Amino acid sequence: MNNHRLLTGLLAATLMSCGSCAFGQVKQMLTLEQLFEIAEQNSAQLRPSFSAEEEARHETEVAKTSRLPDIKASLSLSYIGDGFITRRDFSGYEKAPIPHFGNGISVNVSQPIYTGGAITRSIELAELKTTAARYATDFQRDNIRFRLTGFYLDIYKYNNLRDVVVGNIGQAQKVLDEMHARFEQGTALQNDITRYELLLSNLSLQLVRIDNTLRIMNRNLSITAGLPEDMEIVPDSAILLKSLPEETEMWWQQEAKENSPTLKLAQNGIDICRKAEELVKSERLPKIGIEAAWTMDGPILVEVPPINRNLSYWYVGVGLSYNISSLYKTDKSMAKSRVSTRHAIDRLDAELENVSLGVREDYIRYLEAFEELKTRQKGVELADRNYRTTSTRYAADMALITDMLDAANSKLDAEQQLVNARINTIYYYYKLLFTSGKI
Repeated sequence: MNNHRLLTGLLAATLMSCGSCAFGQVKQMLTLEQLFEIAEQNSAQLRPSFSAEEEARHETEVAKTSRLPDIKASLSLSYIGDGFITRRDFSGYEKAPIPHFGNGISVNVSQPIYTGGAITRSIELAELKTTAARYATDFQRDNIRFRLTGFYLDIYKYNNLRDVVVGNIGQAQKVLDEMHARFEQGTALQNDITRYELLLSNLSLQLVRIDNTLRIMNRNLSITAGLPEDMEIVPDSAILLKSLPEETEMWWQQEAKENSPTLKLAQNGIDICRKAEELVKSERLPKIGIEAAWTMDGPILVEVPPINRNLSYWYVGVGLSYNISSLYKTDKSMAKSRVSTRHAIDRLDAELENVSLGVREDYIRYLEAFEELKTRQKGVELADRNYRTTSTRYAADMALITDMLDAANSKLDAEQQLVNARINTIYYYYKLLFTSGKI
């Protein structure tokens, strides 16, 4: 499905669902990949990057026009006043009539042939800046995608936590009903009922907090992706069935070196600085170009009396220019360019170190998430077994209400931790993708 069809289908589903959703919210199930495509088209945070990239492309086109000839044309019309003639001692004044209408037409063409590489370097520098703008867009895109992933997985986690809390509320209500029945039979204490009502109240408050958190995260997700603010995103449950790779840390490190936008930006910065050095060097070289011109002026004022006619002439030749001051002015510019290059190299080394450390940390957390998942699965099994045993013993008057409360709390905590552990495996996988520039 292309981006246009995806957005059209999404908006159609939104309009069809408006009348049936409570509180004016529209529910829509989307995969992470669909969210990425929507954000690519709609995210307000990506548009400045796209504009900067387009601007850089236009700057490259402007730089290429330096290879074209410069053509200048001029036309002038003037009124010329009469002159006068005197002796050298300013005596003997005589009026000198001059034709009053003056005109001038000229066309000049100059084509650079050799500029010491200045034009070529300027074009290459503009192309490198275009590449830098593209890498900056990739970096911003990766940031937005990872942010969307965090919101998306949090929504999935809290939806599952909500199911867990609702299930525990149902179980607590069932136990409370049984306590009321036993209280009427005289086999339970009012204090036991009160304590379990407190547990039920805490669970209800937790449910309210989860619902509020879901509203906040849904709004954050919708705005970041460029979706309507009242849309409620339902994560695809198949995300937990995603087959996660088991590559080694060295594989991820190599992928990061090849794909990380931050490293590409840093390397591009070195290329830009080196190209700037070459541009400074070109200032010390002569400039050669072909020049051609045609001029027609009138009247001819260099004759006495002036000749009321037009004088036309043309020429073609080769021009050579050299900026002698560049011999002593470019040294400081060269020194500055070399320092900038060293700074860019140092920055790349620092980015390599940061990315390597980030990949290592994320990879360790990725493996840790799987170990935690195994532990949490075992914890849920034990908590369920403990709750069933305690419930049976409590029904047979062999356990106290405090035992039931502890068992219920342990079961709830184990189930919540299992949900978090499942989401953590997905989260750290996408974190690795983000750090290595593959998200």
